[in-house]
Amino acid sequence: MMEKLKTTQPLIEISNVTKTFKRGKQETTVLKGLDLKIYEGEFIMIMGKSGSGKTTLMNIIGFLDRITAGTYHFRGEDVSSLNENKKSDYRNAFFGFVFQQFFLIDSLNVQQNVELPMVYKGIHQAKVKKEKAQRYLELVGIGEKMKDKTTELSGGQQQRVAIARALVNDPLLIMADEPTGALDSETGKVIMNTLKKLNEEGKTIVMVTHDRDLTTYASRVIYMKDGCFEEEVMSQ
Repeated sequence: MMEKLKTTQPLIEISNVTKTFKRGKQETTVLKGLDLKIYEGEFIMIMGKSGSGKTTLMNIIGFLDRITAGTYHFRGEDVSSLNENKKSDYRNAFFGFVFQQFFLIDSLNVQQNVELPMVYKGIHQAKVKKEKAQRYLELVGIGEKMKDKTTELSGGQQQRVAIARALVNDPLLIMADEPTGALDSETGKVIMNTLKKLNEEGKTIVMVTHDRDLTTYASRVIYMKDGCFEEEVMSQ
């Protein structure tokens, strides 16, 4: 399957990408000349210890941060120097984000939390928003929780709400940053099985983690150390 994908144009291609942060006169280079291609339908896992640069890389891929040097092509287009408005447009159009912290709004119920990305995208018809929220909550197995308060849910249920919210605008890519980090191992397994199912249905997933036990879910695992790619492993 992967050989077939690699004959097509990459969904994402970064070349010689460097990221440097400045604090006063001090500069810290977090990413050091990285090259990476991601193809549609892959489940990429980026692994490394804290400080390895994996979250910074994900933020650059997801238009949450910008590169210092190098190039970034998305769907064949050079997007290395997009302004903030254009980056926001790309995020809303193509990406769904899932984080270790769920970032749900406690004053809104489950349905309203899932509907938020549609509001940002300019979809305001109540019936359309409700139907899409219901569809994706059912997809992640908690369709019966539509009207519940988020504070009444378990951690695993809250993470599934966050996944439904990430999916509701039908993104090309799901970006997941330590999505099981705040969960116990059994609940984490449920979340990983959900992500795997979405990948098998065609979603491209880029996930950051430090948990080696999760690598069996990925089609490709990239290990990072000190801002560099140390090793790449394809799934069997």
